[in-house]
Amino acid sequence: QVESRLLSIIESLPAITGVYYIHKADGEIIYIGKSKNIRKRINQHFTGTTRKAKKIQLQVAAVTYEACGSELVALLKESEAIKQNKPIYNRALRKTVFTHALYSFTDENGYINLKIDKVDGRKKPITTFSNRQSAKSFMFNKVEEYQLCQKLTGLYDSKSHCFNYTVKTCEGACVQEEAPEEYNKRVQQLIDKNSFSNENIVIVDRGREVDERSAILIQNGVFKGIGFFNLNYQINNLDVLESIITPMENNKDTQHIIKSYLRRNKNIKVLNIK
Repeated sequence: QVESRLLSIIESLPAITGVYYIHKADGEIIYIGKSKNIRKRINQHFTGTTRKAKKIQLQVAAVTYEACGSELVALLKESEAIKQNKPIYNRALRKTVFTHALYSFTDENGYINLKIDKVDGRKKPITTFSNRQSAKSFMFNKVEEYQLCQKLTGLYDSKSHCFNYTVKTCEGACVQEEAPEEYNKRVQQLIDKNSFSNENIVIVDRGREVDERSAILIQNGVFKGIGFFNLNYQINNLDVLESIITPMENNKDTQHIIKSYLRRNKNIKVLNIK
């Protein structure tokens, strides 16, 4: 009885990227998730042996879904839907999805320092990370990419110069050999590239159909919402954009989701808006 019910639900679902909603018989949503392959993911729920999976298997009466095309759209819609519906089996996800952040401060010599720290709600981070490890590896990459000083980015604890200075890949900001103005230019580039604090951009990603794309709108550094458009649209025109965007809430989670997605997907299209 249970198995045939679960099987017919699985067979009715598509193998697409989107958000899915698991309902009880009375329609109440008990779990929300996102996947690049909804059918496969629901199959995992229905064959899982954890306590949560077994409870879901007993209670599920229907699964509805929303096609998203893009994984980023799915992540943002999932986050908003969980906040709005607070499903009983999504408890674990209600905890914040990021633990560490990148902050900056200017030291007594006028150099902008970067620092990885635990997330502090009172300070505005440049960007956020799911754990310390991903924050560190991000920082190591950026020190190389922007030729920054290991000491001033918190990666090398030293009373004098950093290790990179000895191998000539640091220009000497740690021992005030490079002027703060020169050094800070490169730090500022990194900050601007990763914070979109005042940026007006649209992130263009896959759509739900072949000739469609998704648009994620950021205005003055604030996430505004998501829309879908046909390929022949003038997408970087703000009036056109605003007519297709469905407004969504901007919060710390959405900022984290967007920034970490852009870090992982380097080749994604980001357009400036006129």
